[in-house]
Amino acid sequence: MKEEHVFDKPQNVKRLLMGFYLFLLLLIVVDLFFPKHPFFPWEGYPSFYGAYGFVAYVSIVFGSNYILRKLFQRKEDYYD
Repeated sequence: MKEEHVFDKPQNVKRLLMGFYLFLLLLIVVDLFFPKHPFFPWEGYPSFYGAYGFVAYVSIVFGSNYILRKLFQRKEDYYD
């Protein structure tokens, strides 16, 4: 008999995702109330670091996909 794991049931996955989203919402709300000491003026915007990290991650992924792949990709029969 096959052993069932926690994430085999869709309801457990939905609970995990709901908890994750609630935690993210809580972090955003808490970020609004804590004082910030920015060095640059744009660092004082709410959720600046989250948005900055997201934009950096997306630019790295797309840059590697469209630019670096064309530079370093070899033909399919390169090692033959």
